[in-house]
Amino acid sequence: MERRLAAIMVVDVVGYSGLMERDEEGTLRRLGELRKTLFEPAVERHRGRVVKLTGDGALVEFQSVVGAVECAMQVQNEIAVQEREIPDEDALRLRIGINLGDIIVEGSDIYGEGVNLAARLEPLAEPGGLCLTEGAYEHVRGKVQGDFEDMGMLALKNITREVRGWRWPHSTGAGARAPRAEVRSDKPSLAVLPFGNFSENRAYQFLADGLTEDIITLLARIPGFFVIARNSSFAYKGKTPDIRDVARELGVRYVVEGSLRPVGDQLRITVQLIEGESGNHIWADRFDSPADRIDVLQDEITLGIAQRLEPELGKAEVEKISRRAPSNLDAWSFYQQAHGLLSLKGWHRETFEEAASLLKKAIDLDPDFALAHAYLSLIFALGHLFGLSPEGEDVQGRAVAEAEQAMEIDGRDAAVLGYTGCALCDLGHLDRGTGILEKAVEFDPSNAQAWVAMGTALIRGGKARKGIEMLRHGMRISPIDNRLAYWGRTWPILSSASAGSRKARARRGSLAAATRSSIWRASSWPLSSRTRAG
Repeated sequence: MERRLAAIMVVDVVGYSGLMERDEEGTLRRLGELRKTLFEPAVERHRGRVVKLTGDGALVEFQSVVGAVECAMQVQNEIAVQEREIPDEDALRLRIGINLGDIIVEGSDIYGEGVNLAARLEPLAEPGGLCLTEGAYEHVRGKVQGDFEDMGMLALKNITREVRGWRWPHSTGAGARAPRAEVRSDKPSLAVLPFGNFSENRAYQFLADGLTEDIITLLARIPGFFVIARNSSFAYKGKTPDIRDVARELGVRYVVEGSLRPVGDQLRITVQLIEGESGNHIWADRFDSPADRIDVLQDEITLGIAQRLEPELGKAEVEKISRRAPSNLDAWSFYQQAHGLLSLKGWHRETFEEAASLLKKAIDLDPDFALAHAYLSLIFALGHLFGLSPEGEDVQGRAVAEAEQAMEIDGRDAAVLGYTGCALCDLGHLDRGTGILEKAVEFDPSNAQAWVAMGTALIRGGKARKGIEMLRHGMRISPIDNRLAYWGRTWPILSSASAGSRKARARRGSLAAATRSSIWRASSWPLSSRTRAG
């Protein structure tokens, strides 16, 4: 009879019978997708072993208690983000119990009191939360991010002795929300939500998005501010979330929200600065102006926020960022479709070809649309890197040409520089690409994509420590970015392989196949664990 010490996780789906009664096929499908794309990969990353799956649960064994708890927190967090738009009664929620104890091993199964304790703790967890035994908690205290509540001594069914338990999360109803990301205490941290547009005019929608992006960029350039990047902010576009949830998920103290409304021949822009923990408004203002003065309004709004947050920062000079919008709104629409395509359809040759086709249409409509040229260069470069480019096409040459064209049109736009610098680095032009990426983060310190690309380039160049710091920083400033899984899982692998080697091509091929279905899933889990997993 084999015995060993192990960390045991018991998982159960909350309200499984009711979910099956309301939608049997849909519940089974969603649960299967959750296991395949989220739960099992997380267990594997944290060196766990799925002992067995039941219809509404799982038994998992880990070598490390820290690994078990980090895995459980990550899974709960990602489910909360993934299911956030589904009504509470239909959303998938898990309860998880974890124990460190002696187990009996028989074949591939495990038994013993160590397993029983985890199973008895699981029902005491809140939906979306987990419970630990005292022994497990002592091993993770100070080693994982998150607040735990002492549940006291517990009388568990069929367990003769009382057991002390610890619960996470401990606030009422918090299980339905993502846990709080790490808050930067040394700087005023804030997120700018996409401005609402109270007009059916497409031009005003584009204006509202552009205003949001520019305010993010301008605030990020003020020394002393920590600003969440565009991609994570725009995850809330079209939604009406509780500001306290936003602050919790993004790990910020303040949230900026606003709206744009045409009033006669004027534009009325309202802006509020909200304290994240309480949800109280601490500053609000209204700006009325002709549409052609929108650049002046951006500076006024930004300075108003800065002065209210930190009086000494009100003296900081806010440099206006030059931003060129595409002259054709259909071009912008094609660009947006291409930008979200890989996330929606996965990574394969047809998707890359479709994205390139959409970007070419955007450029045909507006040849001076720098961002479309820049993203097309990155699509070509990634297609070449993963071996997913059209056969016989000189994608390397096309990638470089599109990058040069983008920078010639607008060489001071941070997004343009972020994409082109990344493309050049992926093609092996590390020195030039890194220089461009340095300019990108100088112009816009909230450009998470540029930080991650620069970190990857440094790792490729043999500067692993500094590169990893930049990777982590890029992921921290965009904690629910839809590219997080890709950054965390594939960049370290790609960076370790030379672009032209047979080994690199083999890795690219296997990576592409493995990531088609789930590579771009969003996550707001603290980056220390995700980076280690990657």
